[in-house]
Amino acid sequence: MSDDGLRQPQSAEKSVAEIVTEVSQKTSLLVREEVELAKAEVTQKVKRLGGGAAAGAVAGTFAFLALIFFLHAFAWLVADLIGGENYLYIWLGFVITAAVLVLLGAIAGLLALRFFRRGSPPTPELAIEEARKTRAAIEEVSSS
Repeated sequence: MSDDGLRQPQSAEKSVAEIVTEVSQKTSLLVREEVELAKAEVTQKVKRLGGGAAAGAVAGTFAFLALIFFLHAFAWLVADLIGGENYLYIWLGFVITAAVLVLLGAIAGLLALRFFRRGSPPTPELAIEEARKTRAAIEEVSSS
């Protein structure tokens, strides 16, 4: 081995077949590694999209529950206005509960938006950039 860590060729003359075989093997390895990088990148983005979908489902659930509490509170308010007993504290409690659910739903919705923005579109950008660099390097060497 030389000082730069590269192996010195054992013989200065390699056959064209050996050189083509070596280039073919290295190209195949490079392509496999690029595919693995693309898979890893897409997997990461799909996980982020899944997290966004889950947070969106939570936001929808809280919004639905808030609607139920608002409608329930409205029912108690109507009963109070008609002249029922002192139900003021009951419907106010339902409204406060619904407001808390709306707040939780808004937080979950913002989280869902953040996850979706970070994860979409699920394209393997790093793998594409690496492939561009590799292609440019090969074109540079072949044009020399």
